[in-house]
Amino acid sequence: MHFKLQGKGDAILFIHGIPTNHKLWDEVIRQLSCNHRCFAVDLPGMGSTPFAPYSSDYLDRMAMQIEELRIQNGVTKWHVVGHDAGSAVAVHYASRFGRNVACLVLLSPAIFPDLKPFYLLSPLRKPLLGEVLAPLVHFIFWQIAMRRAIDTKTNRVLLRAFRKPFSGIAGAWRFMRLVRWGRPEDMLGGIPAKLAELLMPTLVFHGARDVLPASFAERAALLIPNSTFVTLDAGHFVPLERPDEVVSRVRKFFRNNRETSPLPIQTLKTRKQSAVPRRVAVEALSREVERPVACAHNVVGG
Repeated sequence: MHFKLQGKGDAILFIHGIPTNHKLWDEVIRQLSCNHRCFAVDLPGMGSTPFAPYSSDYLDRMAMQIEELRIQNGVTKWHVVGHDAGSAVAVHYASRFGRNVACLVLLSPAIFPDLKPFYLLSPLRKPLLGEVLAPLVHFIFWQIAMRRAIDTKTNRVLLRAFRKPFSGIAGAWRFMRLVRWGRPEDMLGGIPAKLAELLMPTLVFHGARDVLPASFAERAALLIPNSTFVTLDAGHFVPLERPDEVVSRVRKFFRNNRETSPLPIQTLKTRKQSAVPRRVAVEALSREVERPVACAHNVVGG
């Protein structure tokens, strides 16, 4: 798994989504690297990491590779940050290797089994039809959809970097293979249960103009015991549109939770059994005051 490393200090792992790569985090890392050792991976088939076939153990394989990366680089504990589908990888890693995760940050988390893949990519996910329509869909997606989603005036270089693995004669079919990641209910069915078991402090971002419904980020925040939910005036690519605000809030969140210890497992079990409501901080960009939202532990996602 290819990765970028920059900076010194407490370690942070950044995981992008589909169809971007580690460069999604460039500006965020530029600002955080003065105080943090920042690792940004390329998931299979994107950036410089070769494609890996999908299977039911895909998320588990990604978690294992990330854990190997941590060990090889001598990281004792790190913060884990995920965007879009990268949030599913982040959650799976944090669930399996929680002792090595200080804080978790999820931006525009595409993590629930009722996820509806982007409508334009639906034809590519169908056998035969996808093979026939791949060149046309590929062109429309990158030349129209992504140019609308990403401000090409300031991020034209990034857009080319995201598209590079899918360039050339066979690029359209490589892209088709990437988006055929399986049925959401199969790949993401176990995520809600994992969220409820996460004990580390977690910050969840949602863009007010995101193509993903706000309910995804809200449900994630409701399910994770120690979470804070933030809405920013942004679309889906929050790290590109609002890097300064992301950095400011993430830096403050890490600092405030530096000495925070996870709730003991027994305490968490007791709270679940007694069904005592917990509180999740919800922040709106227009107001700096946290608005508590009461919820019970038996909330279910999906």
